[in-house]
Amino acid sequence: MAKKKGSRQKKAETRVDFTPMVDMMMLLITFFMLCTSLSKPSSMQLTMPSNDKNVQEQDRGATKASQTITIYLGGNDGIYYVAGIPNFDDPTCVKKTTWGADGIRDVLVNHKTEEGYTPVKNIKASKALLDAERAKDKSMTDSIYNARLEKIKKGELETGKVPPLTIIIKALDTASYKNLVDALDEMQICAIGKYVIDQINEDDERLLGAAGVK
Repeated sequence: MAKKKGSRQKKAETRVDFTPMVDMMMLLITFFMLCTSLSKPSSMQLTMPSNDKNVQEQDRGATKASQTITIYLGGNDGIYYVAGIPNFDDPTCVKKTTWGADGIRDVLVNHKTEEGYTPVKNIKASKALLDAERAKDKSMTDSIYNARLEKIKKGELETGKVPPLTIIIKALDTASYKNLVDALDEMQICAIGKYVIDQINEDDERLLGAAGVK
């Protein structure tokens, strides 16, 4: 009599249903979207010169000469400045400098007004104190920080008010777009509260031509 073969047990296949995970992932994504603070777009405020023909000439130059620096951007990464309002009959007022801490930044920081102030140096020191305070005080909101920083840029310091500088930036056609961006970066680094981008006029062209600026 033949032996009966032993019956084999069927192995159950292990199967995990991930369908509920889809709902869980959607809930997690929604949770993180609602709870995470998205990065805010940063923008730079620019002050452009007025094209209004009715503006009086004395109003255009209302800033004191000692509180003004005119920056010219030329070709081949050249950067020049005039301490005060340019004297269009004196090409020696145009000084050449370089980019970075030892160049235009040093000019801005050490510029002294007729009252004896070094506005940028004082403002940068106050901004450094504000940044240190913000690093320690985690409860300081962006609105409070920006409001206090705006006062500092206007020269309203805890030690008293200092006259802030007005920087006029003028770029020649030979200047690169990068040079203009670098100049605006210097305004942010030096905490300059008031700066304008102006156009090169005929007097500027005559002055720069006499100074050998291209």
